[in-house]
Amino acid sequence: MPTIAFFHGIAIRMFFNDHAPPHFHAYRGSDQAKFEIATGRLMEGRMPAAQRRLVQQWIEVYKTELNAAWTAVCSQQAPERIPGPDADNDN
Repeated sequence: MPTIAFFHGIAIRMFFNDHAPPHFHAYRGSDQAKFEIATGRLMEGRMPAAQRRLVQQWIEVYKTELNAAWTAVCSQQAPERIPGPDADNDN
């Protein structure tokens, strides 16, 4: 399960050969959530509201890169890292 991004204490990961629709898993402390790439929808799990909004805004900025990462992991290839939402992140 490659980590494709890390920002503001949130790790973004994708599983190799995961099921559709294209999505990723976000982890922050004991919170875990799954987000759909196309819509930014929280599919399952939980994430505090402020972090959920941050992740959803990040999806809008990096949707193309997230789709490329999804394609890579579905082909058993390592995805490219994706930057966090701002220049002062801990990525």
